[in-house]
Amino acid sequence: MRSRSLSIAAIALLGSSLAGCGTVNEKLSAGMGDSIPQWAGGLPADAPPRPGTPQYDAYMKERERKRLLPAADREKEEQAQKGATGTTSAGAVR
Repeated sequence: MRSRSLSIAAIALLGSSLAGCGTVNEKLSAGMGDSIPQWAGGLPADAPPRPGTPQYDAYMKERERKRLLPAADREKEEQAQKGATGTTSAGAVR
């Protein structure tokens, strides 16, 4: 009888520790993703900032400003930015 209660206690302990791992991983994964290098599956360099940060608020304001621009002005601005950074989209098909 003693071995049966011991095995039930062991199973309960293992089950609760496994459930605890899920909670810990959920909380850690939000912050850990930022520290993983891109080559190892982390965030790409052009990923938008996280919500709730000052950078995110500035990003959303800039995005809204671009949305309100007429299409012709938006294209001119994008071409000017591409020319300034030196990137070309030779393979892009429109």
